[in-house]
Amino acid sequence: MTVTYVIDGARVTGLDRFWDVIGEAVNGTGGYFGRNLDALADCLHGGMGTPQDGDYVFEWRDHTASARALGHEETARQLRRSLERAHPSNRAALRHRLDEALLGRGPTLFEQIVEILRNDGPGTVRLV
Repeated sequence: MTVTYVIDGARVTGLDRFWDVIGEAVNGTGGYFGRNLDALADCLHGGMGTPQDGDYVFEWRDHTASARALGHEETARQLRRSLERAHPSNRAALRHRLDEALLGRGPTLFEQIVEILRNDGPGTVRLV
């Protein structure tokens, strides 16, 4: 039997809110399912509430609202935050990604999250 986790895209207003929404979708109220992109990938590999046999699907409803909320503007905001605490050897690469996001180019947070869900998760993400 396949388990479906529903992400309510209308509730995603930014990255911080996304972590709450996906945590709740997988593990119930107050649930955790990552607080950064690396942790999300780890959760997908390590169970963290998902079925151990990997028979599950993410259904992202109203994904267009999430795509807007996690678009280039939010991506740039998060990159600015990362730049402030980044190791000096990583700052040039982050600065380049920030410049691209400010110009509306490069992958958005939404695109990165969908890619992680598809590549590290069950491989099935339905965008509805």
